[in-house]
Amino acid sequence: MVVVAVIAVCAVLAVLAFLVPGLSRRPERGTHRTLGAGARAGGRAPGILGRLFSKPFHTGSRAVSRSGSAGRRSRGRMSF
Repeated sequence: MVVVAVIAVCAVLAVLAFLVPGLSRRPERGTHRTLGAGARAGGRAPGILGRLFSKPFHTGSRAVSRSGSAGRRSRGRMSF
């Protein structure tokens, strides 16, 4: 479920970052905040379980960052 949500957010964020680069930062930060809360909650599990439960959220956060920056970078390369 988390994976599907992250994929959907990445797609929307990439399009938003391409169309309106200045307005894409706030949704990106909100997504990082949400995923960070999930990572912190998962990290409260004891031992190695904490790392396993928080890993999808860290990976998702990294994917959201890459998606947003890729959209902004693509927009910068266009000749508009």
